Amino acid sequence: MLLEDRLAQIVPTLNPIQVQFALRFASGPAKHFAPDEKLLDVGDRNMAVWLVIEGSIVASRRDGLGRERIFATGGPGQFSGEVSDLAGHASLAMVCAGPDGCTAYPFDLPHLRALLISSADIGELMMRAFILRRAALLEGDSVGSVILGKAGSVDTVRLRGLLSRNSYPHSLIDAEGSEGKALVVRLGVQPTDLPILICPNGTVLRRPSDAEAGVGLGIVPDIKQGTQYDVIVVGAGPAGLATAVYAASEGLSVMVLDSRSFGGQAGASSRIENYLGFPTGISGQALTARAFMQAQKFGAQFAVPISVGELDCSRPPLHRIALDNGVSIYGRTVVIASGARYRRPKIENLDRFEGSGVSYWATPIEANLCAGRDIVLVGGGNSAGQAAVFLAAYARRVNLTVRSCGLDASMSRYLIDRIAATPNIELRVNTEVTGLTCAADGSLECVEMTCRNDGAIFRVNGEYLFLFIGADPNTQWLDRRIALDEKGFVATGIGPRRPLETSSPGVFAVGDVRSGSTKRVAAGVGEGAAAVAQIHSYLGALSS
Repeated sequence: MLLEDRLAQIVPTLNPIQVQFALRFASGPAKHFAPDEKLLDVGDRNMAVWLVIEGSIVASRRDGLGRERIFATGGPGQFSGEVSDLAGHASLAMVCAGPDGCTAYPFDLPHLRALLISSADIGELMMRAFILRRAALLEGDSVGSVILGKAGSVDTVRLRGLLSRNSYPHSLIDAEGSEGKALVVRLGVQPTDLPILICPNGTVLRRPSDAEAGVGLGIVPDIKQGTQYDVIVVGAGPAGLATAVYAASEGLSVMVLDSRSFGGQAGASSRIENYLGFPTGISGQALTARAFMQAQKFGAQFAVPISVGELDCSRPPLHRIALDNGVSIYGRTVVIASGARYRRPKIENLDRFEGSGVSYWATPIEANLCAGRDIVLVGGGNSAGQAAVFLAAYARRVNLTVRSCGLDASMSRYLIDRIAATPNIELRVNTEVTGLTCAADGSLECVEMTCRNDGAIFRVNGEYLFLFIGADPNTQWLDRRIALDEKGFVATGIGPRRPLETSSPGVFAVGDVRSGSTKRVAAGVGEGAAAVAQIHSYLGALSS
């Protein structure tokens, strides 16, 4: 267990010199807490991180059903807090004074960020502790939200994916099991209400949308009407995250918006092995989670999950972003980093199985659902190759299907070699999926394929279909207000514009959504960084 193996890093101790330095950034005087008195409770938002000077504190985790367990204790020189506190989200822990009480200094969010930036040593120690505490919470039980629903249903899988992609701890209770049936009766809910999301503070949400779940869990900030930012980034994939990190670290006020989670398509990648500086590889979620934390350390704000309804750039120098909750915010600059939407092939009955038997990404949730089964995976790019190797560790057989005569033209050599060395991956070339067959219980039973050479039709067992056939630009929300190329990607660098600037002054585009971009994580990160330099140039010209 992480909590046992890395306890010294999860609960580190500042030395006396570090404590004295840290106290210069405290947001208020020391406060004494009586034995067992609460410093903060599960569900509290925008709470201070406490540095203990005398006595001790006890941190406990608790889930939506009230199941509670002690997480860790801290004494002099040690501090409360984890990722939720850095983001101003609802707390996942309850912190109380120990049996002898405690004396501690508060650090609200602005003062905490000032401390993290002012001392590299303290910043490294505290950031590592925050990250490892969240990792330990994800690994443990009796923490976060509880999902009550049918394990393989579309909405249950959707909610689990939302929480997993946002690194939010949760547990699943199958509504068809004995515990689940008893809980259904206890809560007095109907089958049409499922899945139920029980928030850590006990709030029950019936079949919530992603946006409703985000609000209920306290991970969506309260955005005020008319708030202005130096930079509004639409999309929290690698390019958007890089923009946020560099812009916030250089003193610009930043708001990042995303309709699903941080990480984008890269965040769903099981392992990235060709990203500079990670010779042993790193999962897409781990890589983008680090960037997510890094941006927040420098003061970038995130609103996830929340959708953008409109970009109005008709009245510069401020550009209006209308959110789907009815609130409008304004940016001196806007960075379009909305990436791409998964491409849907023309297969009869495809929509019937989407979210249950058909998926456009491969996370541990989908991997566990197809454990021991035959699956079909369509695609010949790196994302498809990574997914095939990852799923092969779970599935009985992976039928990797491509329209072309091989993988050499579209996939990295290391992945081709790994696929060839994996015995339960069968490569089917010059083949495309043309139909899906439904089992008696409504689940996917087999996949119809057609050979492109001779038109022969055959069927293979496939209880799950994964589609990695590329993506189309996610630009429908722009409503033709920004110039696009013939394929729908955002055009940049037209005429006198800066290289990453769109047809509208002060609006930039980076990453996969940009016309002519290289569809790689590293390229997106590079564009995000370059955009900040061009933003400074644009803002400088405005003020001159």
